[in-house]
Amino acid sequence: MSLLKQKIIEKIKSEGPINFEKFMEMCLYYPQLGYYTKDSTKIGKSGDFYTSPHLHPIFGAMIGRQMKEMWEIMDFPQDFHIVEIGAGMGYLSKDMLEYIRKSEKSFFHSLSYTIIELNNSLKSEQQSQLLDFNDKVNWISSIDKLETITGCFISNELLDAFPVRLVEIDDEIKEIYISIDGDELIEVKMPCSDEIKDYFREFDVKLPNNYRTEVNLRIKDWLREVNDKLKEGFILTIDYGYSSGDYYNEERNRGTILCYHRHIINEDFFNNIGEQDITAHVNFSSLKRWGEDMGVKTIGFCPQGIYLISLGIDEVIKDLLGETPDFFDIARIKGLILPQGMGESHKIMIQYKGNREIKMKGFQFKNRVNTL
Repeated sequence: MSLLKQKIIEKIKSEGPINFEKFMEMCLYYPQLGYYTKDSTKIGKSGDFYTSPHLHPIFGAMIGRQMKEMWEIMDFPQDFHIVEIGAGMGYLSKDMLEYIRKSEKSFFHSLSYTIIELNNSLKSEQQSQLLDFNDKVNWISSIDKLETITGCFISNELLDAFPVRLVEIDDEIKEIYISIDGDELIEVKMPCSDEIKDYFREFDVKLPNNYRTEVNLRIKDWLREVNDKLKEGFILTIDYGYSSGDYYNEERNRGTILCYHRHIINEDFFNNIGEQDITAHVNFSSLKRWGEDMGVKTIGFCPQGIYLISLGIDEVIKDLLGETPDFFDIARIKGLILPQGMGESHKIMIQYKGNREIKMKGFQFKNRVNTL
């Protein structure tokens, strides 16, 4: 039995059953033992999963191009601050900064970059990747250590790793808790809290019997923290997920929780505790609704593939191809764009706080904000 599983069992023995949110939090973030906090955490080919920046550096270049457009929209502020929350192995920030330094020199001089990272091992990996940008990048361990900024908060596959509440409909909404039977973890159904009932009412969700799904309440707290630190600017969210209507479609009756271990997907969250990622898709409607409640407007929402095409990925490929002939790897670029890769599953959402009228190139071909 792993040490982390022992810790979970001890907690249940002392406090009684814990809700799934607490279980998932311990699996992912328990100090030194959780999946995202232990020193051995790796992302990419040598880890358990990979993200868009691992496929091809053109992805980071495109996000760099997006940052430049934001800077222009805001009338070229002298200090445009990018804050990346959870930067993984540092590929996205490295590819963004390399592209901006090479192609957008005036913007590069106005740019400062902060990475919020709680894992010291990943922080070391990021610092190795970003040695050439020591004068541009700094690291902090939590958002509360950040000063108020003008610029953009960016996250790539962050919100899907927020611990979620797990519920099942059994004539009424029941919440799934984790208990023990001897040395084994088991599920038990318990009465549902008012905040979960309020969530389903807020998004007008009505579910049939024997339907299992998740509720991510942590997104609201995260948005509030980001909003408090953003004087004016943007929130760019890259993740896989759906609108509320698609998320709670009757056909999606087993929810979206998945585990990733050595690039193999499974649904057994009691296995490999602390050694596998646990994720749940994002309800982008909640980002839009809660953001608007805080005065943050949703500018655009669409699949990653059409966003990259609309933003001008063909132009960037032509620009970079002359300087780096081996840059053009069609198979990997297709993986970013095509539906059978990440082109449809992953979504781009951009929100804005401020008083400007905003139109963005990345959403000129397709903007699905009205589906949220």
